[in-house]
Amino acid sequence: MSRLRVVRTLLKSDRMKSKPEAEDGVAAAAVDYGNRTIVLVGLMGAGKSSVGRRLAAALNLPFRDADTEIETASNMTIPDFFELHGEAAFRDGERKVIARLLDEPRHVLATGGGAFMDPETRRLIADKGCAIWLRADLDVIYKRCMKRNNRPLLKTGNPREILQRLMNERYPVYAEADIIVDSGDGPHEIVVDKIISALTNSAPEGRLHENAGNK
Repeated sequence: MSRLRVVRTLLKSDRMKSKPEAEDGVAAAAVDYGNRTIVLVGLMGAGKSSVGRRLAAALNLPFRDADTEIETASNMTIPDFFELHGEAAFRDGERKVIARLLDEPRHVLATGGGAFMDPETRRLIADKGCAIWLRADLDVIYKRCMKRNNRPLLKTGNPREILQRLMNERYPVYAEADIIVDSGDGPHEIVVDKIISALTNSAPEGRLHENAGNK
């Protein structure tokens, strides 16, 4: 099936605060996101990097991963950074990296699970990006996280209990994102199509032009 026609160039407009629930696990404000960078937010294991790469390819945009950029800038892995410098220092560096990336030409940006919790980072994303929350339930998050042993926050206790606590703390904040898309246990391509649909439907009528390519 060919990809949905998508917006390659969208005009700027004011954001709307409401995000009415739509069908198929998507909620979005009726907003034109202009040439803003698409910023994926959500808990670890939500699929931000995997979905982000596929979304960038579908939209013919560059892909950036904030965690990878942090590792490159610091010359160490995220777990090592946490261990040596602590979470507060990491969040400070993360904020600076995301600010720099948001000043680059439009791209798809995957952020770490805690990035959107920082008020200043949220403000930067609100000013210059389009935040998309990949929402997933506990079973999906837990299953994905257990496949990798590089989650610093999960090494301090029972991983499932920690994930539940993080969901309770973070999901109300993630809900401030411009678009909410459910990320289930199915193929990532399904999530990509949901995002493209939400972005397309948010554009003013008559502003859809160019095809992002067929898949």
